[in-house]
Amino acid sequence: MERIITTNGGADGGRRGSDVGQELSTLLRSSRMSLQNVQSGLTKVLGLEPLTSVKDLVIVGYSTAAEEIFHYCDDQTVRGYRFCGIFSDEPIKGALANRRVGEVEAVKAFAVMNRIDIIYCALPGSRRQEITDLMEFCERNTIRFRVIPSAESFIPVVKTSDLEFHGSVPVSKLRKEPLDRLGNRWLKRAFDIVFSTGVILFVFTWLFPLLALLVKLTSRGPVFFKQMRLGRDNKQFVCWKFRSMRMNGEADVKQATKDDPRVTRVGRFLRKSNLDEMPQFLNVLLGHMSVAGPRPHPLRLNDQYRDIIDKYMVRHFVRPGITGWAQVNGLRGETRTPELMERRVELDVWYLENWSFWLDLRIIVKTVTNMFGRDENAY
Repeated sequence: MERIITTNGGADGGRRGSDVGQELSTLLRSSRMSLQNVQSGLTKVLGLEPLTSVKDLVIVGYSTAAEEIFHYCDDQTVRGYRFCGIFSDEPIKGALANRRVGEVEAVKAFAVMNRIDIIYCALPGSRRQEITDLMEFCERNTIRFRVIPSAESFIPVVKTSDLEFHGSVPVSKLRKEPLDRLGNRWLKRAFDIVFSTGVILFVFTWLFPLLALLVKLTSRGPVFFKQMRLGRDNKQFVCWKFRSMRMNGEADVKQATKDDPRVTRVGRFLRKSNLDEMPQFLNVLLGHMSVAGPRPHPLRLNDQYRDIIDKYMVRHFVRPGITGWAQVNGLRGETRTPELMERRVELDVWYLENWSFWLDLRIIVKTVTNMFGRDENAY
C-alpha cells in the first residue's frame, strides 16, 4: 500500500510541492537509467555486437530431422538458439543419446521450471491428441510451438516463405509473426525510442509538472500509480500511470467502472483523454513497452482469463503497448464479460499476426483523433 500524506495549515502547499518533487525525481532517475540503456544499445549496434537474446529450446520426439536441429543449435549458438534436451518415450542412440531428459509427459514441467522459449515437436501424427495437448499447453504458457513437418503430420504447414530453416530442416509455425524477424523488431524498437524521446523532451517538460500538480492538489496520495504488469515473454515490469483514483484497497482487484466513485474529478479528465497513460512513455524508453501493442493487463486478470480464453497468453509474444489495435476499435477500459475480453484477445492476436510499421502509425493516429472525440468506454 502506498503511503498517504496528510497536510494542513500554511505548510500544505510547501509539503505537497515537496512530494511532487520527490516523485518526479524518482521518475527522472528512471529516465536517466533508460537513456543509459539506450546508449548501451547504440554502442552494441555500432560495435556490431549481437542484440538478440538466446532462446532455450527442447525437442519432443525423435527423428533424423530432430538430430539435425540439435547439431545446428550446437554448432551455431551465435544464431541465438540453445539446445536444452530431448524428450522421448524410447531410448535414443547416436549424438542425442546423452541429451535425453525424460519421457514425453515430463516436458511440460521441465519447460515451466526452466523457462523454455520454444518447443519443437517431432512426434508422429498418430499421436494427435498428445500433440494437440502440448500445443495448447504452449499457448497458455507463452511458449512458442514449432512443428518439424513430416508426411503424416496433421497440423497444417504454413506457406514455404514463412518456414524457418535450421540448417536444411524446415520448421513450421502455428502462425505468421512478422516481429519474429530481426529487422522488423529493430524498426519497431527504433521508432519507439525516437517517438518516446520526442514526447519526453517536448511534452513532458511542461505537461508533466502541470498534471502532477493537479493530481496532488485535488486528492491525497502519490502522484503516480504503479502496478506490476506482464511484458513480452511473461517478464514482469512496473507500469506507471498518473493516479486517477482516490487511495483505495481495490486498485489491484477491481477494474474501473462507469461512474466509479473512486475516480477523482481530475482523474476522470485524465482517463477520458488518455493523459493518465503518459508516464508509460518512460516504460517505452526502458524497453518494457512499445508505443503500439496489446495493452498490458493487471496480473489478476491474466490469472483469471489465461485458462478460459483461447490464445489469451499469445498476446505476450510481443511487447505491450500504450495503445493498441483493440483499444482503437472500441475495446478499451472495463471488460465486463468474458466475451468482451475474448474479442479483445482476438484483436490483439490479429495485430501480432499482421503487424506492420504502417499499422502502428495507423493505431497512433487513431488514438490521437479518439482523444478529441467521444468514447463511451473512456471512464
